[in-house]
Amino acid sequence: MTTFTAIKGFKDIMPDESPGWHRLETVAREVARRYDFKELRPPLAEKTEIFARGLGPATDVVEKEMYTLVDKGGEKITLRPEATAGLVRAVLEHHLADGGQAARLFCLGPMFRYERPQKGRLRQFHQLDVEVFGDPGPGVDAELLAWLTTFLAEIGLSELTIHLNSLGCPECRPAFRELLVNFFTERREALCPDCRRRLNINPLRIIDCKIDSCRQVAAGAPKILDHLCGECADHFKALKSLLDALELRYEINPNLVRGLDYYTRTAFEVVSGDLGAQSAVAGGGRYDGLCRELGGPDIPGIGFAAGLERLIMLLKDKAPSDQPGPDYYLALLHEAALPASFRLAAELRGQGLRVAADWRPGSLKSRLKRADKVAAAKVIMLGEDELKQGQAIVRDLATHQQMPLDLTPFLK
Repeated sequence: MTTFTAIKGFKDIMPDESPGWHRLETVAREVARRYDFKELRPPLAEKTEIFARGLGPATDVVEKEMYTLVDKGGEKITLRPEATAGLVRAVLEHHLADGGQAARLFCLGPMFRYERPQKGRLRQFHQLDVEVFGDPGPGVDAELLAWLTTFLAEIGLSELTIHLNSLGCPECRPAFRELLVNFFTERREALCPDCRRRLNINPLRIIDCKIDSCRQVAAGAPKILDHLCGECADHFKALKSLLDALELRYEINPNLVRGLDYYTRTAFEVVSGDLGAQSAVAGGGRYDGLCRELGGPDIPGIGFAAGLERLIMLLKDKAPSDQPGPDYYLALLHEAALPASFRLAAELRGQGLRVAADWRPGSLKSRLKRADKVAAAKVIMLGEDELKQGQAIVRDLATHQQMPLDLTPFLK
C-alpha cells in the first residue's frame, strides 16, 4: 500500500507548533492596529506577467524559482513568490491610493519559491508583509521601521539593529550603474558565473552575492552613498534624523542591496544579536517606480517582509513550553450517557470553556488516563450510575477534590 508524504519543501505545521504561529499573527495584527494599518488578503496566484515585470526578468526569483503553470484557458499564472507585486496589483485595481490618501496595508500568508530546502527555508513559506502606498517622504520610512522593530521586540527579540542604505533613484543610479559595470568588468574573471551574467543586466546584484570570491571583489567596489543625487541624499539624511529622534539603533551598510529590481532609495534589514551571531530577521525598502511599472499611476511605495518560519525557529527557545490543556475532559463511561454528555459539552463550550471528550465509552481508568494525557484541569465522569442519580462527579486533577454536578438540565 502506498504511503504518501508531503511534497519536498512543503511542511505540515503540527498542532504543538500552532500556538507559536498564533502568537506571531496576534502580535502582528495588534501592532498593525496601533499603527493604523489594515489587512488585505490577496490571492495565492497572480498572472505571471505581474511578477516578471515587477520583480525584474534578471532576478533569481523570476529566472529560477517561480511556480508557474498554464491554466485551462491558456493563461500563465504563478503562485506568488512574494507579496508586494500582488498588493500593488490590488491597490491599482481597487484604487486604494487614489485621492492623495496613503494606503497602509499588511498581509499574512504563504509564498512559494522553488529553491533548495534547508533549515529555516522551504518551498512553501509564510511571510508578514507590510506596505504603504502613496507617501514619498522619509517620515513613512521611519514609521515603517518603528512598526517593524516594535513587532520584533514584542514577540521577544532584543538587541535589534537596523542596517540601512540608500539605492538612489532613476536620476542618480544610471551613472552609478556604469561605475559598477566598469569596476566589475575589470575583475570579471574573479566573479562567479551568475555574477558574470548579471554584470550587464543588474550589476547591483553582484554586491549581494554570497560567493566568497565575489564578496571579496565587491568589498572594493564604488559605494552608492558617495554618488547620490541631491534629493536622494536629503531623503537619506532626513530618515537618519527621524530614526535618531525615535532612538532606534541603526548602522549604515553601503553593501546592503535588495534582491529585486523595483527598489529605490531606502533599503534596510533588521538584525537581532541576542541569539549569538547577528541574524537578519526582516528586510525591505522603497519602490517608488513599481506601480508605474505595473501599468498604474506613479504612486510611491515602501514595505518590508518578515519570514515567519525563521522567526518561529529563532524564538523556539523563548516560547513557553507548556500550553494549557482543556478546562474539562468529559469521561464517558457508558453509551447511555452520550446524549447528556453532548448537551453538557455544548453548555460548557457556550460559556467559553474548552472541553475535550472521547465519544466512545471506556473504563474509568482509561478515561482518567486520557484526561491526564490531554492535561485537562478537571474531569467530569458520566456513566449509568450518574444518570440514575442525576448527578455527575467533577474531579479537580490538581487537588483531587471532587464535587457533584446536577445533570437534571441535560437529561431530556
